[in-house]
Amino acid sequence: MKALLFTCVLVPWLVAAAARRFDQDSQLILGSLPGTELDGYFSDNLKSRRARRALPPADEPDDTTVPDEANALDLPTCLLCVCLTGSVYCEEVSPDMTTVPTLPKETAYLYARFNKIKKISTKDFADIVTLKRIDLTGNLISEIEDGAFSKLTLLEELSLAENRLVKLPMLPPKLTSFNANNNLLKTRGVKANAFKKLTKLVNLFLANNQLEAVPHIPESVRILHLQVYTFCRSNDTYYLRMSLSEVRMDSNPVILSKHPDSFTCMKVLPVGRYR
Repeated sequence: MKALLFTCVLVPWLVAAAARRFDQDSQLILGSLPGTELDGYFSDNLKSRRARRALPPADEPDDTTVPDEANALDLPTCLLCVCLTGSVYCEEVSPDMTTVPTLPKETAYLYARFNKIKKISTKDFADIVTLKRIDLTGNLISEIEDGAFSKLTLLEELSLAENRLVKLPMLPPKLTSFNANNNLLKTRGVKANAFKKLTKLVNLFLANNQLEAVPHIPESVRILHLQVYTFCRSNDTYYLRMSLSEVRMDSNPVILSKHPDSFTCMKVLPVGRYR
């Protein structure tokens, strides 16, 4: 009889103590969940704690949707960079970024400036046909495979400034702005018709290279930074290039005095420092 009485007193005390411990750990209000939901809470809470322990110390869980299996390959890039709707920002990434990162399929704008990317291959942008702007300024790019941009039919702006290019690749036809300032471009690395088919090109920047000849400049160009010998048609003394409103020729081996008739077709003279 005494044993039975002891058991009847002890069991409710143990249950109450366990409930108090549960309440402290889980922060749940007792009685707020029925038994089946309580079992589910234990399972979900355990998974949540494990997931939080797996995160790096600096990362905090957010409200973004967890990507499904089809998009799982996008996750590493978007942890390393900043991914917003349609835009990827990978600037001065640490540890060093030496190749173009894997991009989400819907990327329209890529900013991967001031990294250590060395080469652009045909596979880097092969599946990202939605790209409209690529900015790779300030990398170490010395080689771009022909065809690397061939599938980018929507690309309008491309910056390869401050790299180590000695020649230009094939460029997509809808470009409106192209910047290759401060490279190592040589005359033999820029084909005479490199820009001929770019009928929508408005801004063309090729200053601070090693060019000694003029490629074909489309009539659509409005702003040109280039160090070249001539902009006019040698066989047409009446030709006027009225659309060209600014020309700079800086820091390249150009001797303008050898070509006194190079700018007679222009409404403005080139500005900058040259010899």
